[in-house]
Amino acid sequence: MKPARLIVMAIALVAAVAAGYLILNIMGQANNAPVREVVKKVRTDSVLVASSSLPIGSRLTEANLDWQEWPEDSVSDSFITRSTRPDAVGELEGSIVRLPVFEGEPLRTEKIVDAGTRIMSSILPSGKRAVSTGISVETSAGGFILPNDRVDVIMVRNSDDAGFLTETILENIRVLAIDQRIREDEDGKKTAVGSTATLELTPEQAKIIAVAQQMASRLTLALRSVADVQDPDTGGADHLLSGEDGGSIQLIRSGQIINVGAAN
Repeated sequence: MKPARLIVMAIALVAAVAAGYLILNIMGQANNAPVREVVKKVRTDSVLVASSSLPIGSRLTEANLDWQEWPEDSVSDSFITRSTRPDAVGELEGSIVRLPVFEGEPLRTEKIVDAGTRIMSSILPSGKRAVSTGISVETSAGGFILPNDRVDVIMVRNSDDAGFLTETILENIRVLAIDQRIREDEDGKKTAVGSTATLELTPEQAKIIAVAQQMASRLTLALRSVADVQDPDTGGADHLLSGEDGGSIQLIRSGQIINVGAAN
């Protein structure tokens, strides 16, 4: 091979090695260069949310409300924010839930009403009546009955001949509200228990429970399964109103029904 060709090949080889070294050096510098992260700060506002699920008829308290940061771009006009109502938790104390609110859901003004407004009439279906009856832990499934649950109403009354008699006077009745109070046990533990239950009844059922309240030693609420919500709820112990002949006037004396004459 001619010397001139050898010289050209050597020069080309040196140039290739130099170019490769230069490229590797540039790439190494690029890999070692610090990476700057660009973080866009999102502006937020504190939104009032439910810290637990709230059924219809429950009351708002400091315990079931909380402030949560929310992107300003996602804040609806119906939300309650700290920037517009910083004292909202105290202002809403005792307000009543008109529509169900789920845990973590922002509280909307259209889902709640003040305690002094006609909340009960607004959630009652057409043709139904709201009737209250006294309850206790012993007569309300251990205090586990909540608004929107379904219950049977059991009447317990004293009979001189047969001792205590029990009768289911209403079935599958919807609970509209529970008026809760705080009870402290011997160990100092505090629990919320209901003292009054408000039930959704037809006019005839309202009469039945009114009679039963006069007759009964006590009324007991038996909690039903949520699967029973589609079962009929319009029946009741009609004999408490009309008697066997369907047209007598009844006198309640010492828990007993006495037919005293024909109704005019």
